[in-house]
Amino acid sequence: MTGSSDPYSIDNRESLTRKRNSAKVLVELGGRVLFTLNRDAHGDFLLLPGGGQRFGETLAEAAARETLEETGWLVEPGRLLLVREYIGALHEFRDEDGDVHQTEFVFGSVPVEHRPLEASERDAWQTGSAWLDPVEAARARIYPSILGRILGSLLDGSYDGPVYLGDVN
Repeated sequence: MTGSSDPYSIDNRESLTRKRNSAKVLVELGGRVLFTLNRDAHGDFLLLPGGGQRFGETLAEAAARETLEETGWLVEPGRLLLVREYIGALHEFRDEDGDVHQTEFVFGSVPVEHRPLEASERDAWQTGSAWLDPVEAARARIYPSILGRILGSLLDGSYDGPVYLGDVN
C-alpha cells in the first residue's frame, strides 16, 4: 500500500536528498578541546570530530569510530550533551548543500589513547585536527556557531540550556 495514508510508503523525493544521523564528540584534555580543522571556499573552520552513523551501528559507536578515523584519538563517548539539526536549505550554504538534512548527536567523551596511524578517513574538507583552548575556538569560525557561545559552560558543567538545539548552523 502506498500513498499519504500509509506511514511506511516510500516518498520518491527522499532519494533526491541527503538525510543522515551524525554522531560527534566533545572531548577535553588539559583544558583544550579536540576539533577537526577544515577549509572550504569561505576559509578555515572548526568542527567537533565525528560523522555519519552506519547501519547497525549505535550512535556512540559511530562517534568513537569517526573520531578515531578523523583524529587518531580513541575516545569513550559518555553522556549525550546536545542534539542539533541542520537543514541546509534554510542556511547560508543552501547553494552548496541545500539537499542536506543532518541530525547531530554530541556526546561528552573521554580521551583514551592516541593512535595517529588510525587517522585514516578524513572528510574531504578536513585539513587536520588540533586541541584548542575553548576561548580560542570560540573566536574562530565554528559550526554549529552556537557552540562558540556555550562551549565553556558545556565543559565546566554549568550549561543549563536545552539539549535539543533545533535547526541551527
